Amino acid sequence: MYSNYGYRTLSTFARKACLSMSNVRPTIVARCIQSGVEKSAQQQQTAADVQLSKPKTGIMLFNMGGPENTDEVHDFLLRLFTDRDIIRLPAQSTLAPWIAKRRTPKIQEQYSKIGGGSPIKKWTNIQGKKLVQILDKISPDSAPHKYYIGFRYAKPYTEDTIDEMEKDGLERAIAFSQYPQYSCSTAGSSLNSMFRHYNKRRIAGHENRIQWSIIDRWATHPGLIKAFAEQIKAQLKTFPQDKQEEVVLLFSAHSLPMMAVNRGDPYPQEVAATVHRVMEHLNFSHQYRLVWQSKVGPAAWLGPQTDEAIKGLCRNGRKNMMLIPIAFVNDHIETLYELDLEYATELAEECGVENIRRADSLNDNETFIQAMADIVKNHLKSGEISSRQLGLRCPMCDNPVCGETKQYFANQKI
Repeated sequence: MYSNYGYRTLSTFARKACLSMSNVRPTIVARCIQSGVEKSAQQQQTAADVQLSKPKTGIMLFNMGGPENTDEVHDFLLRLFTDRDIIRLPAQSTLAPWIAKRRTPKIQEQYSKIGGGSPIKKWTNIQGKKLVQILDKISPDSAPHKYYIGFRYAKPYTEDTIDEMEKDGLERAIAFSQYPQYSCSTAGSSLNSMFRHYNKRRIAGHENRIQWSIIDRWATHPGLIKAFAEQIKAQLKTFPQDKQEEVVLLFSAHSLPMMAVNRGDPYPQEVAATVHRVMEHLNFSHQYRLVWQSKVGPAAWLGPQTDEAIKGLCRNGRKNMMLIPIAFVNDHIETLYELDLEYATELAEECGVENIRRADSLNDNETFIQAMADIVKNHLKSGEISSRQLGLRCPMCDNPVCGETKQYFANQKI
């Protein structure tokens, strides 16, 4: 921004230039002087606008992502199945492309039944815009804020987003996990990809100016719990009045291979903690269970599986139930296709469910967005790099990159 001295200098220059012109009517001279003053003011405003447009704090909302259209399905699956942080296969570099190619038509068909693509980017954009609007008001010291999206398996990729943030000249940024419950296969994978990319940038001689901190888990934040409870209460009202008290609450989360669980991944405990806090908020008004969905392949995964739980409840005479996506913060194929179509429509009809509903995903729930802002504000105020838990490797961890990633972020200076 120009100083007052600069403003006076420009004004004086304009006045002298105009007065030096001979045979010029006074009104024209006056206009010339005013024009110089106005031009100076406009330049000041432009400089101020440029200053304001540069974000002081960047917030990367990172998640798995999803293909926006059916043409992107293959590349999404290929990146997913080649990621050894989420799934380990024998001869993975050869087998993963084969699996991705084989599964593409089936997954494309599923996406075609929910509108042709994943809405996760749409909802993340909505969440991000509302998040920074609130933050600019409640956290002026770190304003202006700018949100970014970093997806692991779909565009915009985490690596590309990092490059964009570095080009924007940011010096302070937060990697905000959109997985409330931490898992090495989800948030851990994204953090590992950040470390690998920064290592490549360093080797290539790129300047890395951003100092990062991480919001790596927030499974029991009061605002998150309240938002889930609001969605459950709203959906309960849609059941027939004489059945509302009979409804069994099925909290459904993405499953995890037992191989990962046995290494010490904290995900099952953190999901269970969220469920317990939600039920506390509801005063344990209904009977409930935590169930797991989206198992892939023949290996052992966390159970019981959501579909098997629905069948089992029906066999036991409990035919009124609600599905609650407890580990997702927005709609995507696991909610719109798997829960809504496969389970709440097709499977429910097969096994004789009387009433089944799904609680709405958090999406643009106002309580949820406010919770996100509160989490970021408190994180900035704390001066912490991450949660204390992030620094602890799983007891049976056999991935050396995890240790390097944790050390990389621990060395950040904010």
